[in-house]
Order: sequence, then C-alpha cells, then structure tokens
Amino acid sequence: MLKFKSFIWKSACLCIILMQAGVSAEEGAAAEMTAKSGNSLWTILYGGSLINLIIWISIFLTSFAMLWFTINNFITVKREKLMPPTLITGVRDALNEGDLETAIAACQANPSPLATILQQAFDNIYDGYDIVQQAVSSSSDMENEKLMQKVNLLNICGQIAPMLGLMGTVVGMVLAFAGLASATGAAKARVLASSISTALWTTCVGLLISVPALLFFTYFKNLATRLLLESEACVIELIKPLRKAVVEE
Repeated sequence: MLKFKSFIWKSACLCIILMQAGVSAEEGAAAEMTAKSGNSLWTILYGGSLINLIIWISIFLTSFAMLWFTINNFITVKREKLMPPTLITGVRDALNEGDLETAIAACQANPSPLATILQQAFDNIYDGYDIVQQAVSSSSDMENEKLMQKVNLLNICGQIAPMLGLMGTVVGMVLAFAGLASATGAAKARVLASSISTALWTTCVGLLISVPALLFFTYFKNLATRLLLESEACVIELIKPLRKAVVEE
C-alpha cells in the first residue's frame, strides 16, 4: 500500500514537472518569436511586405515635400518679396512728377506681384481710369491665384500624409491577422500585439506630417491673402495721380 502511494506521489510530481517544462518551452518559443518579429527599424519599415515599404517611402517623400514647400513659402510669401519698398518709392516719385516711363522702368527693375499689377495699370492707361481699375482688379486676382497654387501644395501634403498612414496601418493589420495562422498558444497574443504596434507607426508618422503641414498652410494662406489685398490697395493709391493727368499718346 505504501509502495502504491509512493508511486502515485512520484507520478503526480512527474506530471507537474512536465507541465512546467511545457509552459516554459511555450513561453520560450513565444519570446523567441517575439524577438524575431521585434519592432526594429527594418521591421517597422518593411513589415514583411513590399507594399508596406512603398508606403513608407511615399510618407518620407511627402515629409520632404512638406519641408521644401514650407521653406519656399517662408522665402516667397513676405512683404519684401510681394511689395518691394524700392518699387513703391520709385513709382510714387515718378508718377508725382508725371514721368510714366520712369514708373514703368521701376516695375521692370523690381519684378514682383505688385510690379505686375502696376504694369497692367500702365498698359491700360490710355483707356481711361475706370478701365485701369478693372485691370488692377483682374491682375490682382491672377496674382492671388498664382500665389495660392504654391501655398495649396502644403494643403495637399497635409491631406495625403494621413491617408498614406492609414493605408499603411490597414496593410499592417491584414498582415498581422494573416500571421496568426503560424502562431500557437501564448505566442498568438504577442505576435498580434507586435504586428499591430508596427502597423500603427505609419498612421502616427502620417499625422506628425499632416498637422504642421495644415498649420503652415493656414498661416501662409492668410498671410498671402492679406499681402495681396494690401498690394491692390497700394496700386490704387499709387495711380491716383493718373486720374486727373492728361496722357498724350
């Protein structure tokens, strides 16, 4: 009887040891699988799919474009570029003296949206002051459209970046659930968590690009609109001496 109880006790201990060994082995396999699929830089960028890598390249190109357009707008959309002080002074002095040729030469020497609007006014001077005002308004609208086309590129970057991020996340989620077929036991949860974490990086980076792009777009849009309205008002003020002037053909 004692031998039988001893045999049962030894068998129970052996089962417990085997169960612990099995759990340890399963945990080791899960840890090994997680280590292999860890969130390294290449794992995040490649993610087991060429499509994911292409999406990341598109996101990086969008970020470079956003940076380039932002710097370009900081250089272009400012008062000194749109309304050169030397042009304003030169045209004002020339028109006060009744020297239209000098005013035209000042526009040619200082190319800018203001110079273009003034040039349109001078080209229509022989058709009357009302026609000149219409020409100024039309030219101002044209310059506004050309400047807004450059500013709107930031809006495009701000719209594309989160869409690319969402696409990368969707692709990553598809690959994550597809990878569950090769995992078993506790490894499934770890592989799924690692894959989802990798997939969400694209959305995160896409939003990091989109938010500053849209902020810069709003800033430059408002600044460009205000400066162009000031340019149109400045032109109307500059050509006032022509209202009563007698221009000979």
